Amino acid sequence: AEAASGRPVALLADLQGPKLRVGDLPNGQVDVRMSSELRLTVASKSDDPDVIPIPHAELVASLQLGDRLLIDDGKMMLLVAKVDGLDRIARPVAPGRIMSRKGIAVPNRPIPIPALTEKDIADGKFALSHGVDYIALSFVQRAADLTLAREIFGNHVPLISKIEKPAALDELEAIVALSDAVMVARGDLGVELSPEQVPIAQRRIIRVARAHGKPVIVATHMLESMVEALVPTRAEANDVATAVYQGADAVMLSAESAVGRHPTAAVAIMDRIIRAIETDRDANPSSQASPPPASDTTADACARAASKLADDLDCPLVVFTRSGSSAQRVSATRPKQPIHALTPSLPTARKLALVWGVSADLEPEEPRSFDDILNAVTRHEAASNVKRFVITAGYPYASDNSTDTIKVVERRRAPGSSVEGPPVCKALGRATWASDTT
Repeated sequence: AEAASGRPVALLADLQGPKLRVGDLPNGQVDVRMSSELRLTVASKSDDPDVIPIPHAELVASLQLGDRLLIDDGKMMLLVAKVDGLDRIARPVAPGRIMSRKGIAVPNRPIPIPALTEKDIADGKFALSHGVDYIALSFVQRAADLTLAREIFGNHVPLISKIEKPAALDELEAIVALSDAVMVARGDLGVELSPEQVPIAQRRIIRVARAHGKPVIVATHMLESMVEALVPTRAEANDVATAVYQGADAVMLSAESAVGRHPTAAVAIMDRIIRAIETDRDANPSSQASPPPASDTTADACARAASKLADDLDCPLVVFTRSGSSAQRVSATRPKQPIHALTPSLPTARKLALVWGVSADLEPEEPRSFDDILNAVTRHEAASNVKRFVITAGYPYASDNSTDTIKVVERRRAPGSSVEGPPVCKALGRATWASDTT
């Protein structure tokens, strides 16, 4: 994919998470009448149509009188009518059918189960051994889930928290702070929240992610009708547009490209919608910028200053970065100008594929002086017609300083010549204190 596109491509491994499911039913399904009284019991299978096996003891034990169980994405709803020892007695809200191994959700009832199953741990380690760039954690409910994941996979692994449980909204600030990125996973979130609450939750999650300067993905049901249809509905196009206007770093297709009949068309149409919104003259990226943090660092201030300078001079930004944090800081300010990140690290270049507005390139020769940085800019921008750049980096670049330098450089044409001369430094700003790594 990288060879075909000519740019770094990030890979995301989406772990299954502790998915709760119904056990095996007689003949694979049970028809439920309004008069049915169903016994929920801890078991992997049942031969009695009035007994629903649930192979999750923690789930059954946590159910209280009046709790709702949503089965198969809410297609069947049960209400707990009685606590009978270790079992629960439930009645249906409406007639329907329960099928084997369908998912179960219990809105507003935190289930005391580990965030990572043994399968998740094995799958995550397998994915990391094959070079994936992000690990997505499903059904994150609390900040402690991130701590556990880092103990297992290591502090260096970029983690994406999928917000798909209402319980996660109670600890949203802490979860986002510990995550490298977040995903608004509207499929499962929409099962447990009422429909009118989903857009409110989406907006809140995006705002909190923006406030922390973390990338945010909006996913699920974006162009759902394209699983079958060749074109999306106007409401779906507007849904994608809304996510872009709200400041999402990425939008994500699910069934449309996984099992849909028109995966290429779905990707192409989503791309067209995104490009149209980003070129909307009434759109203002600066309105999506992260607010200044309570305790500002030199790197944060330099990122904001570089973005403002590039916007005022109407010229691109070039960011030199090792870990990608400098480019991410600049992206969080939502400049109107493109951000070109240069890095000696291929994993960093791939990771930046998720970050808003950033185009990353590999610069294998790590600069030792600012002249080396200027030469690198000349090489990478040689094919462009841009005459002026705002460059930001930690300096000296060879040390592990945070972003503390801003320079404006121009490519001047030698008198009487049609050949571009070397970049000339026009202005510089240099801070004297740095505390974070680049």
